[in-house]
Amino acid sequence: MNSDNYRVSDPIKLVNFETKETIEDAKKKLKKLRKKISKLQDTMYAEGKYSVLICLQGMDTSGKDSLIREVFKDVNARGVEVHSFKVPTELELKHDFLWRHYIALPAKGKMGVFNRTHYENVLVTRVHPEYVFGENIPTAKNVEDLDDGFYHDRMDRINDFENHLVKNGTIVLKFFLNLSKEEQKNRLLRRLNLPEKNWKFSAGDLKERKLWDKYMFCYEDLLNRTSKEKAPWFVIPADDKPTARYILADILYNELQKYDFKAPQLPKKIADRIVEFKEQLENE
Repeated sequence: MNSDNYRVSDPIKLVNFETKETIEDAKKKLKKLRKKISKLQDTMYAEGKYSVLICLQGMDTSGKDSLIREVFKDVNARGVEVHSFKVPTELELKHDFLWRHYIALPAKGKMGVFNRTHYENVLVTRVHPEYVFGENIPTAKNVEDLDDGFYHDRMDRINDFENHLVKNGTIVLKFFLNLSKEEQKNRLLRRLNLPEKNWKFSAGDLKERKLWDKYMFCYEDLLNRTSKEKAPWFVIPADDKPTARYILADILYNELQKYDFKAPQLPKKIADRIVEFKEQLENE
């Protein structure tokens, strides 16, 4: 699979991206691929030089939770950390908008998955600018202050943030799960029709659905302004869940292979005595 087919490299229009792609035997292919991802992460952990930040964004019901479960289920528990960012806490609001994301970054050797990310600060807050007032920013006195320039400045600071991470050994890969409005409707109905899924439904989902076009405008703008060579965005067709999971996993694996992770070698003074150490153990 060619990752460039999904990468945002030039200015894009979301309407030109398919929301549905179907790959035959996607589940079986993913099962094989995630074992390769696990092995690769083991080597990355042993090397201890890089960390990986995987950012997931998408509309409600786009499948972020199940994707995380299925793609990373074979990765050693010590090697992957998942953070789901909800409404900022009182403490988080007392810091700048990137603070809570910075302290959740993965250590070297580990993969970190952000389920919703620092991009919520130029997405949800752009659709609902009144949320910004909770940050108590001196220059944000009214809604008129929260114009396009305000959010574009935030995007510039996000670019700086990610550039800093890359220069210090974090591999940044960002995925937008591109769901159609019709498929979201089907998934919301499924939540209502299946008693075991009812708990996932919120009346707020329908309110946000009415703002679909505004969300798509904001997504398109942030994708174009923040997809960089070293911190790229990939647009993943999300209407078919098994295919979306496989595509993301394939891109992840192909992108990480470029770094040629290598486990450290034993020091020569230890390697030269391997036979001796084996004999000691065997003769106990």
